[in-house]
Amino acid sequence: MAFSNFKIIGEVLKEYQVTYTEANFVAETPFNVSQYFREDLEIVMREGVVNNSEFAICENLIYPVLKEVWKLYNSRFTIWSHQSLNYDEKLSGYPEYILARRSPLGKVVFDKPYFILVEAKQDDFEGGWAQCLAEMIAAQKLNAENSIVVFGISSNGSTWQFGKLEDNNFTRNITPYTIYELDKLFAVVNFIFQQCEQQLDNLIAA
Repeated sequence: MAFSNFKIIGEVLKEYQVTYTEANFVAETPFNVSQYFREDLEIVMREGVVNNSEFAICENLIYPVLKEVWKLYNSRFTIWSHQSLNYDEKLSGYPEYILARRSPLGKVVFDKPYFILVEAKQDDFEGGWAQCLAEMIAAQKLNAENSIVVFGISSNGSTWQFGKLEDNNFTRNITPYTIYELDKLFAVVNFIFQQCEQQLDNLIAA
């Protein structure tokens, strides 16, 4: 059974005894979105075929946003695209994107802790969160001795939803964000990266 076999978030919650809550936990940490990025995205969304598949959503709408914010944090983290994540036969597969600690051995080494997992779905947020939460649980188990809040993003490219897994409690942010309010979206993604950086600092200090 792979991540993609989970279709309903309730199945994952019951399987792994995770408590579900909804609350607005994200904040907006201002991020300067360049004019070049704005213009490039506008052209892509106006003229390109951006949502005919999950791959198109990833390449055209999700990764460009993640990459733009990641540039500020590239010395600390690596974004992995469709990298194998395997805990056991039930928790295995290929998340769209994983944000992991940058390995001291070099950028090509897939290292833990794992902080963010991103799942793209074509308007199926129920299935997107079922799969994303399963991936977050796998990351939590693989992190093992590290008590880390794992963040998750489920997106159809236009709408972005955010969640976090802390111990056995999953919280989904009530308010979604959209790519049509670019400054707010970037500010929230920046906040998530910032939270990951603070956790990494705490791990290193410990």
